[in-house]
Amino acid sequence: MNANYQPPTLLVKDWLKLASKQLSDAHIQSAQLDAEIILSHTLNKPRTYLHAHGDDTLSPRMVEIANARIDLRSDRVPIAYIIGHKEFYGRNFRVNTSTLVPRPESEDIINLLKKLIPPTIYHLPSTTMRLVDVGTGCGCLGITAKLEFPKLEVTLSDISPHALRVAKQNADLLNADVNTIQSDLLASYPFTPDVILANLPYVDPEWERSPETNHEPPVALFAADEGLAIINKLISQAASSQKLGGTLIIEADPVQHAQITSHAKNTKYQLTDKLGYILAFKKQS
Repeated sequence: MNANYQPPTLLVKDWLKLASKQLSDAHIQSAQLDAEIILSHTLNKPRTYLHAHGDDTLSPRMVEIANARIDLRSDRVPIAYIIGHKEFYGRNFRVNTSTLVPRPESEDIINLLKKLIPPTIYHLPSTTMRLVDVGTGCGCLGITAKLEFPKLEVTLSDISPHALRVAKQNADLLNADVNTIQSDLLASYPFTPDVILANLPYVDPEWERSPETNHEPPVALFAADEGLAIINKLISQAASSQKLGGTLIIEADPVQHAQITSHAKNTKYQLTDKLGYILAFKKQS
């Protein structure tokens, strides 16, 4: 490209029209929304600004940056990676290609947690209830749990030091007082957890899936044995480390729920609740 080349100036409304068409041609269903998110992020303005300033002229530099981001989205790079964050339970979490993009269905882990945490945690100052978020990724589950239940003692655990770095940044940005530990599931976790949260790799590599997942870290997405290998390993570890009455909350595809429940039962876990993709178990004698 010529070093003196400058992209053409465009009105906001014209850029949005062109960008939406490019994304639509790439078979992205949320083309208009994604174009607006990308331009509002590029301009550092809310999306409502775009609607009120459609006749404003974009500078060549802004057009160049926004076009580069639209090209990434056309290649099915998740929009969260392009803008660097994703909302989860009403809070923004930093993400990058070392972490999965948080999914809306994972919010049900927090919804179930709110049903299962005993009321005594609010009234007994001396109570220490330990929660570990296994395979924390960007930290959205454990950090949200801490912010929703400040009296919990929360540890974020992941095998990836790169993911843990992102989780620590999110904890600092959201003022969440949590611990972090690099660990293969529970192997290096030194305490007896009252609550285990786990959104682990559960995708069978043979499954049909969204092209966006090609940009996510495979180690956080795929598992052997029809996607169950890592979940089953965690259940076995939890059975050895968790006391009676402990809670284990797992996310998995609904087609896997029967097999997970059966394996959990064989390791003395009883299914107590279910919500969408989420299963909750109690440790039994």
